Amino acid sequence: MKGISQKPKNVAVKRFPESGSFPNNGKLPLVVFQQALKLPAGGGPDQIDALVKANRWGGTWRWGLYTYHHYHSTAHECLCIFRGSVRVQFGGPKGTILEAAAGDVVILPAGLAHKNVGCSSDFQTLGCCPAGQAPDMQYGKPGERPATDQVIAHVPLPLLDPIFGQGGPLAEAWS
Repeated sequence: MKGISQKPKNVAVKRFPESGSFPNNGKLPLVVFQQALKLPAGGGPDQIDALVKANRWGGTWRWGLYTYHHYHSTAHECLCIFRGSVRVQFGGPKGTILEAAAGDVVILPAGLAHKNVGCSSDFQTLGCCPAGQAPDMQYGKPGERPATDQVIAHVPLPLLDPIFGQGGPLAEAWS
């Protein structure tokens, strides 16, 4: 799938500590590849889908992002923004708000709370998880923890970077 991925303008890495009802992930940071996708007219979701699948990420979906805080204890998640822009709050209600736009790739470790706090009317993302992982839905409700903490601790690292494959920037950020 050469041609759709390109050297990102910037690779941003941010850690989120545990935050009461949200475990976040004390070991792995959020990773954002700014402008890592060179998108054709119309966004290129089919090309992104083929790229991430070639890099052993699957279970792809195309949609938006939920407007309530949630996290996944059973899988890491990659969001490939292919249309519009979104503002996402990471880490729970007192967390950090970051903006992502078409061409950006956001990789969340298992356990990291996230919520769409505003987006353009045309916002769309292609989401995926490493091969063999499937996301559950957790909401930061009483009783989820500490069981989800134990699940998060055992989610394996992906074999490949979803965009750049072997030796991509994710491997360094998550080493």
